[in-house]
Amino acid sequence: MSKKRDNEGCDLNMTPMIDVVFQLIIFFIVTINIADTKDENIQLEFGYHGQEVKTSEQSDTSAVTIDVAMPRAGFPEGRISVGNITIHKENLRTIVRSGRARFGDGFQVWVRGDWRATHGLVRKVMDLCAEEGIGRVTFIAISEAVTEPSRRHEKEYKELSTIRPRN
Repeated sequence: MSKKRDNEGCDLNMTPMIDVVFQLIIFFIVTINIADTKDENIQLEFGYHGQEVKTSEQSDTSAVTIDVAMPRAGFPEGRISVGNITIHKENLRTIVRSGRARFGDGFQVWVRGDWRATHGLVRKVMDLCAEEGIGRVTFIAISEAVTEPSRRHEKEYKELSTIRPRN
């Protein structure tokens, strides 16, 4: 007499694995979009004499770009953001610390500071970077006006820079 094999109990439930795959796909889509997003309201300072820096996509270095915006509605003291998401000091510290731990001395911090932002807000970012061992912070600026709003800003900038304080 031969024994019959019972194959009915060998089904593999694929539902949990499909759920995990979909969650991973959603996670990567969201993080890719966040990494490329920046605060479009920021008007960068002019840096006519600055050195041209390659973007993180063009170079082999790893960098985080921190936006520092001027005070406006909802942000009376200004706004610090990464990927156009407003972050607080401790969240920024975590980002900088993890980048430094992951990439070591090759990790860079780039600041996109609005020319209308307060020095105190930019200083908070610089102090935090220094506390986390980042000794060099790169400030992103533009070398020439290419759009009409930036041409108006350039005119304002030149007018303000020619004003000399009286002694």
